[in-house]
Amino acid sequence: MLIRDATLDDAVAACEVLRASVSELCAADHGNDPMILGRWLGNKTPENLAAWTQHASHSLLVAIEGKSIVAVGSVRDSGNITLNYVAPSARFQGVRTFLLAALETRAAERGNARCSLLSTETAHRFYLARGYRDDGPPVEYFGSRRVSDVQADWRGRVKRGGG
Repeated sequence: MLIRDATLDDAVAACEVLRASVSELCAADHGNDPMILGRWLGNKTPENLAAWTQHASHSLLVAIEGKSIVAVGSVRDSGNITLNYVAPSARFQGVRTFLLAALETRAAERGNARCSLLSTETAHRFYLARGYRDDGPPVEYFGSRRVSDVQADWRGRVKRGGG
């Protein structure tokens, strides 16, 4: 598996991964409610993904297996992780863990000692198992679904992989 910066040419495939991940893997969060799902997917367009590849204050990364994009992640220069989504076909293969490590490394390269993010209920245990912790009460996001801010001081463990 290769993790690299996304390019303009990745926009369509990366968008497909994001949309499939949200639609198929986050049903516990959106409850298949078309209104919630519509709001969540509203900014997940090839045009936006193309623009995100050019954004100066954050990094958009893709995980490649063979010739296919299997995960998409983004981290702002502030250390805020804004995306970490895996294709349904690549779930439970360690892809998100490797991508998370790459996002943390990129944040460290930008001078951050911590990362923060909003986690879906679906991904909450994933982040807790990787050293993140709740930071404040759950917040409302995309309708009535709860997510929690989680943060970790991961300095010294950004080289980890697996799982």
